[in-house]
Amino acid sequence: MMELTVTRTRMIAEGVRLFELRRPAGDPLPPFTAGAHVEVRVADGIVRHYSLCNTPEERRRYVIAVLREAASRGGSAALHERVQEGDRLAVGAPRNLFPLDETAGRTLLFAGGIGITPILCMAERLLTLGRPFALHYAARSQNRMAFRERLTAPPFAGRAWLWCDDAPPEERLDARRILADPAADAHLYVCGPAPFIAHILDTATAQGWAADRLHREYFAAPPQAAPAQDGSFEVEIASSGLVCRVGPEQRVIDALAAHGVEVPVSCEQGVCGTCVTPIRSGIPDHRDLFLTDAERAANDRFTPCCSRALSGRLVLDL
Repeated sequence: MMELTVTRTRMIAEGVRLFELRRPAGDPLPPFTAGAHVEVRVADGIVRHYSLCNTPEERRRYVIAVLREAASRGGSAALHERVQEGDRLAVGAPRNLFPLDETAGRTLLFAGGIGITPILCMAERLLTLGRPFALHYAARSQNRMAFRERLTAPPFAGRAWLWCDDAPPEERLDARRILADPAADAHLYVCGPAPFIAHILDTATAQGWAADRLHREYFAAPPQAAPAQDGSFEVEIASSGLVCRVGPEQRVIDALAAHGVEVPVSCEQGVCGTCVTPIRSGIPDHRDLFLTDAERAANDRFTPCCSRALSGRLVLDL
């Protein structure tokens, strides 16, 4: 973790606060690529990941934008209510689990709500490279749109389209029209609420987009009912032979922590990939939104923050 100073913070949309982070002495920061995020220790015991939304060419600042969640688990509330300019935050080096293919013939970018943060960074990078792209940003209303002034002025004017749910029908996002007749060398990137992502990906698939051209990043998992039967199982640590029992209503990460085995976590909802753990044997019950269908089918890793087991024991490569 680096100790960075909050050099600027301001509200940029309803419920959205921007934070600019720099080294205290102004030295360069570790480089990042479009789609990357950083982990921020927002309070004792609370670490959250936030996408970087400034251009990757900048080396002396990181910019994040944080939505104040109505049902905050402590992360967004702490940043909105406690952090001021001049404060210092512990911030991890950038990681990228949502990389941009910079060689695509054309790129379509879709953002829903706060999902604009990694999408804006991608758009900034594509502008720098001179690559063709179009950005479509959907929100409930204009006052909820972060970076609206940036996206409606040059050089984004003519490349970015803003759509609002409270606008007339002709001013709302029509994904079916936009995604019609996909070019063979086009790539699609989408970030936002799970229903928005599902709508874009389902529409793209129906319009003939190939699966390997579709890329998504979730910020939060949708509410899901627990399975009717959810029994206990065991997890074994391959390196030590330690066996932990996971109760019917217990998370794997909590069972491991009770035995002194700490697995890094961030979202705790299976969307960020921070806790992905290799599996040597056993069959996991995947409940995440991070792994692809192919990765799930391989059954060689899982997300212990939310996933469980279909077999009686999982042997973890820890």
